[in-house]
Amino acid sequence: MAVILAGVVAVFATGLHRSLSFETFVDYQVRLRELVEARWLQMLGLYVLVYVAAVTLSLPASAFLTAIGGYLFGWAIGGTVASMSATLGATCIFLIAKTSVGQSLLRRAGSRIQRFAEGFKTNAFSYLLFLRLMPVVPFWLTNLAAAFFGLRLKTFVLATQIGMIPASFAFAFAGSGLDDVIAAQQRVRAECLSRGGGDCALELSAKSLLTPRLMIALGILGILALAPILVRRWQGRRKRMSA
Repeated sequence: MAVILAGVVAVFATGLHRSLSFETFVDYQVRLRELVEARWLQMLGLYVLVYVAAVTLSLPASAFLTAIGGYLFGWAIGGTVASMSATLGATCIFLIAKTSVGQSLLRRAGSRIQRFAEGFKTNAFSYLLFLRLMPVVPFWLTNLAAAFFGLRLKTFVLATQIGMIPASFAFAFAGSGLDDVIAAQQRVRAECLSRGGGDCALELSAKSLLTPRLMIALGILGILALAPILVRRWQGRRKRMSA
């Protein structure tokens, strides 16, 4: 855990995190495409390493990297590799946090937090699947919370992998059409510069890739993930009322 924290500090202190930006990607997109065409397998392996490292270090770049994967390798391969890389990186930080400070922090937490942790563990798969499908909680925070609550590794990996598939393919599909987005952003920057603007950076956010239809679809999937919990609670309430 100390090594991970040192790595995070080093990344932000050296400004390396700025390399994972849309503007940097646009500057090197042609070169990246050339490298992918010349060394497809090596670049795919490098992409996986960068993705896993970013998730392990809890850098907020998953959506961006997934879109880039779709742009460079196509939405099918990009979405598949991104979902697997996200799961691998999440598992790394989950195991590191769980085996280092997870249990000790939970023991020192108050009774209210401990009861919440027990309730979470009882329905761990459904809760975690919901959090993966619905990005209401940051990806890195869910990884750490699962470790602190003492979730089983098998449950964590399975729920994470299944939950990452819809969003990964959605972002990869959006990334496969980034040429039009890049062209539009470059026109906006050119107009900004012609007006003498001082801040004419290129921007691409996860929100711009999430369409209303996609959000509705993810919301429906999230509700379905919680369906077993809701059914059990409804059945328990009926039994109490009949008794």
